[in-house]
Amino acid sequence: MTHACCPTKVEDVNPALKGGVKDSRFDLIVVGGGSAAFAAAIKADELNARSAVIEQDTIGGTCLNRGCVPSKYFIRAAELYHLMKQPPMPGLSAKGVRLDWKSLMAKKAQLLEDGRKAKYWDILEAHPKITYLHEQAEFVSDTELRVNGTILKAPKFVIATGSSAFIPPIEGLTQVKYLTSTEALELKALPKSMLVIGANAIGLELAQMFAHLGVGVTIHEVAGRIAPYEEPEISEALAKYLTEEGLTICTCTKVLKARQDGKQITVTAQMPDGKTQEFVAEALLIATGRRPNTQGFGLERAGVTLTRRGGGIQVDDEMKTSSPNIWAAGDCVDCACPSQFVYVAATQGATAAQNAIDDCCHRKVNYSVIPHAIFTTPEVAGVGLTEEQAQAQGLKVKTSVLEFRWVPRAWLSLDERGLIKMVAEEDTGRILGVHLVAAHGGELIHEATLAIKHRLTIQDLIDTLHVYPTLSEALRICAQGFFKDATKLSCCAE
Repeated sequence: MTHACCPTKVEDVNPALKGGVKDSRFDLIVVGGGSAAFAAAIKADELNARSAVIEQDTIGGTCLNRGCVPSKYFIRAAELYHLMKQPPMPGLSAKGVRLDWKSLMAKKAQLLEDGRKAKYWDILEAHPKITYLHEQAEFVSDTELRVNGTILKAPKFVIATGSSAFIPPIEGLTQVKYLTSTEALELKALPKSMLVIGANAIGLELAQMFAHLGVGVTIHEVAGRIAPYEEPEISEALAKYLTEEGLTICTCTKVLKARQDGKQITVTAQMPDGKTQEFVAEALLIATGRRPNTQGFGLERAGVTLTRRGGGIQVDDEMKTSSPNIWAAGDCVDCACPSQFVYVAATQGATAAQNAIDDCCHRKVNYSVIPHAIFTTPEVAGVGLTEEQAQAQGLKVKTSVLEFRWVPRAWLSLDERGLIKMVAEEDTGRILGVHLVAAHGGELIHEATLAIKHRLTIQDLIDTLHVYPTLSEALRICAQGFFKDATKLSCCAE
């Protein structure tokens, strides 16, 4: 569905462009139409600069159309369906529970359409200095873009072209009807079984989502544990919870080949003992990460350098590329932040635009305190340094680990799954990192984010009153665990 103001041609948005190059100048041109791109354009508008946003695909980028928004909607729907089939409390039962996948898909489509209107089309209407072009853009030089046969000029540019699914070089995979996260969220019908390759955020979220909807799921991960970038205790706990729900998890396995046999897909994997084993399912989901969209934009003609590792755009700490007139932001860049988060992309976009327009600004993005979450059930979240990272920096640390069964709100809710690990500097007690798996973990992590950002100590957390009973008490109780046995504390006790 296309919004009423959705342009399809350059002249539909700006009829003056029919007149040629003389009417096609902007203060800033942004290539891309997602969060980073719009953050850049909005910042330009705030600085009284005229900008153009050029997007060849659907407005809104990956997060809205193919990522965060649709996946979290389906994850919530799947969780509710799972809970209705298996009520977690005695005395509760549900009869006649059914799944209407087509209705869920229809609601998803409406949610995305509403999101595009509220967060993008309405934004354009509120910022008249932003011109939106639904076209393909290609650099002719470092000051010119070719758009639908028209040359657009600007003194400064921001590239925010996003990323797409990375497909590993597995023998036979090109002859298999595999899914990426995009296709998985657009399925016309649910398969009976699914193989998932990759056990980081995308793979884990979608694997559990499909399992909650009744699909038999097997996860393959080449690393030694799922969620390999989390604390080992977090990975171990999450693997236990997923296994208890019926998912099969294979770690230290390398998928060697794949083949299609009618409606069945077979993958051959090398197991930890070195032997090979075949796995069969109706669907195969590839969730092995994402790579920058940097091809087909003529970046070489603009003097923009790509990194050898991953092919991302090389930027400095001000988001400036190797070209003096071009900045970049979001998933297409290779920078100090190794993860692709939409909230980081938006900050980068605003930073890039401000530096591009104001030569004296020199704004930088602070990557030192970035929270993250994996939206499984329970959720994984973390911020700051892991124990291993802190030790690698030469810091002397101490840790406290608390299981959520010692958090009153968890046990009275009859869901004691979860644990929290806190990393602190040994001498000062300054909190360096907090990592957890728990119900609503993505919400809980923000208190820890502020604690680390403002260099708070263990004692600061202990001295902060927390509402009883809440899950956020876990932070205070875990902090108390540095000094005493937290499992033997009375409610609210110091």
